[in-house]
Amino acid sequence: MLHGVTVRPLRQILDERGKIMHMLRCDAPWFERFGEIYFSVINPGAIKAWHLHKKMTLNYAVVSGAIKLALFDARPKSPTRGRLQEIFSGDGGYALITIPPGIWNGFKGIGAAPAVVANCATVPHDPDEIARKDPFSKDIPYDWALKHG
Repeated sequence: MLHGVTVRPLRQILDERGKIMHMLRCDAPWFERFGEIYFSVINPGAIKAWHLHKKMTLNYAVVSGAIKLALFDARPKSPTRGRLQEIFSGDGGYALITIPPGIWNGFKGIGAAPAVVANCATVPHDPDEIARKDPFSKDIPYDWALKHG
């Protein structure tokens, strides 16, 4: 795990009508603050990467479908600087993934259907607060290809 990244299993309440999917409460010990909530839809095989937030903490939950989330720690004083982390999340593992500022992140849609990723961010979107790189940038030593075995 990268320093400061957390993965917390989330509660789902299922019955014959459907389900309720909990995500984040203001009284949870890990709640920082509310900036905005948005949803990102990603098609199977598509990649949305790389981006790094300078101030925003991300709180991702995959509410439908599945993704492969890749993280790269670029924080100068982090004990995990230069390391990668992969997290699979979605229908088979509903969780709240918290990513602090300074970590490059991106995700790939996996499975047969589009995935919906909810983000309860700590600050509202600000184009000056985000940095972006091409998904295949050589600056980040990550391979998005399917891994066998």
